[in-house]
Amino acid sequence: MAIDPHDVPEEYCRQIESYLCRKNDGHLIRIVGPAFEQVCAWATRGIPIKVAYRGIDRYFERYYAKGPRRRPVQVQFCEADVLDVFDEWRRAVGVPAAAATGSDDADAGRRHGSLPAHLERVIARLTTLRASGGRESLPSAGATPLDDTLDAIIREIDGARAAAKSLRGDTRQQFVGRLLELDRALLDATRSRFDAATLLELQREADLELAPFRDRMPAEAFARARESCLDRIIRDRARLPVIAFE
Repeated sequence: MAIDPHDVPEEYCRQIESYLCRKNDGHLIRIVGPAFEQVCAWATRGIPIKVAYRGIDRYFERYYAKGPRRRPVQVQFCEADVLDVFDEWRRAVGVPAAAATGSDDADAGRRHGSLPAHLERVIARLTTLRASGGRESLPSAGATPLDDTLDAIIREIDGARAAAKSLRGDTRQQFVGRLLELDRALLDATRSRFDAATLLELQREADLELAPFRDRMPAEAFARARESCLDRIIRDRARLPVIAFE
């Protein structure tokens, strides 16, 4: 039986150490002392191992952008990015802050820029997705024509973005609600391209990510988080943008 790294902090640290070694082109960085305590705290908080990997990736992306690397990256440098990615993951799947931190931390919504700027980014990513043909690599159940869904969403958002800046009050809320519906439509159309075996595999991945929170959340909330986690994995696999606006 495979070891759940969240149940054995030493195994969690070992996997992080191995991943950091690969990211450092084979240079071994030992996770000991304060660094070990730091990474164990990630496991205790329930940060999924793949979420921690994405946080490390994010740090390395910035590191490479600054020019040639001069020294191996220590795990301590990656913590801020790991916690940021975990916070994004937690909000995406619906895990409350109290379940993740053991506190009653406020879960205030975050706005990432203006609505018009958000629409510009969404259209750019949808257009790239439509033109790239990358969606054709998705396993297909031969059902929903995803291209038609993409075309319809692009047309609707493109037609609405000019007026987005002037939207106020109820009209704005209605439009934000419509973006949520379009986001759901894109996810559903994409999900229909996966066969039953692939969906089962992705659900197992979602269950593994959420395992640390199974006993920290009410059953109903956990069930919702489980479905949201599957959506997030499908979104990542298909490289879908988030159309909904917080």
